[in-house]
Amino acid sequence: MQRNAFKMKLKPGVAVEYKKRHDEIWPELSQEIRAAAVSDYSIFLDEETLTLFAVQKLSDGNTAAALPNSPIVRKWWNAMAPLMDVNPDNSPVVKPLKEVFHLD
Repeated sequence: MQRNAFKMKLKPGVAVEYKKRHDEIWPELSQEIRAAAVSDYSIFLDEETLTLFAVQKLSDGNTAAALPNSPIVRKWWNAMAPLMDVNPDNSPVVKPLKEVFHLD
């Protein structure tokens, strides 16, 4: 099992809408993420900086690297693009984070 952590950035004034969309996450998107062997996926918000911190577990043999090719993932990115910093293809700008400590 591998842990993966990264940060993203919200635009000002959209935190409530960002949370609402995730509270109502599309079932087909959840299914796609789970099928890629991604689990225990959480996103936290630093309200002062609008930085999102995400952490997820990737099972051995996961296919998470293929998720950007999924039509449902791309549709989600397009829907979320107005709320966050994105790349030209509407994928979120993601900054990987290095693990420096873990306690089970």
